[in-house]
Amino acid sequence: MYTHQQATGHLAWHETMEMHELAAMQAHCLMDFKMQLPNVQDPTLRGLYTEAIHGIEQNLKELVPLYQHAPVAPAPGGMRADLTAFYAGHLLSFAKSAVRNYAIGITETATPSLREIFQRHLLKAIQLHGKVFYFMLQRGYYPAYQLNQLLANDLKMVKQAMSM
Repeated sequence: MYTHQQATGHLAWHETMEMHELAAMQAHCLMDFKMQLPNVQDPTLRGLYTEAIHGIEQNLKELVPLYQHAPVAPAPGGMRADLTAFYAGHLLSFAKSAVRNYAIGITETATPSLREIFQRHLLKAIQLHGKVFYFMLQRGYYPAYQLNQLLANDLKMVKQAMSM
């Protein structure tokens, strides 16, 4: 089967960004789930957490090799010891999910008063996302305009999450 990647030697920019979004979100959730696992008391829920952790680890193992095919090769480096970036990423992921969920909720709403509430909540979620994004951008936690650094940060986070 012919792929454009074979012809160009790299992934397309848009698919590289999707890969970044998915890898970053999964690495972040992996770290979060691993930190929470010791506190999960219910054996069935603990099993589900363990299953999720193993599944995410497998997903990341499959994605990491594709980073070498990104339009800009990621630079090597270590992960920050400070967890500020992790916490900010967690908040950013929440805000992004809230935007999507409220937008979908609005399309399913028939009651005008509930629609107005969802619209207000959606605007607040959009504003929160913007604030967290710029917080991360200003501190170098989310170098959105520097693909090389963005992908390198993903690989560092994946490595840290996998080693936990």
